[in-house]
Amino acid sequence: MSLITTHILDTTRGKPAEGVSIVLYQQLREWTEIARGFTNADGRIGDLLPKETILPTGIYKLRFETGAYFEQLAVVTFYPYIEIPFQITTGEHYHVPLLVNPFGYSTYRGS
Repeated sequence: MSLITTHILDTTRGKPAEGVSIVLYQQLREWTEIARGFTNADGRIGDLLPKETILPTGIYKLRFETGAYFEQLAVVTFYPYIEIPFQITTGEHYHVPLLVNPFGYSTYRGS
């Protein structure tokens, strides 16, 4: 399993959000892309990074392309994308879930 994982639940539909493009960035002097992938049928990405990857401490962010997801469902949304910045302080696993609907979202540090 990747050091960083995520999943997305579409709370309006009560289902996982499949096919959402997600990009992982690291903040150096500027934001630098280090990985990208798409959510599976369960709304998850478990292999965003190779499992042997060790990330240095620092600030990272996940960018969820929610606009494209809702567009394919023919649903108007307020958020063309959602960015979630977070800080890595240890070499442990970080799970960053996203609960989303067309006009709101919530996130937390998962396990």
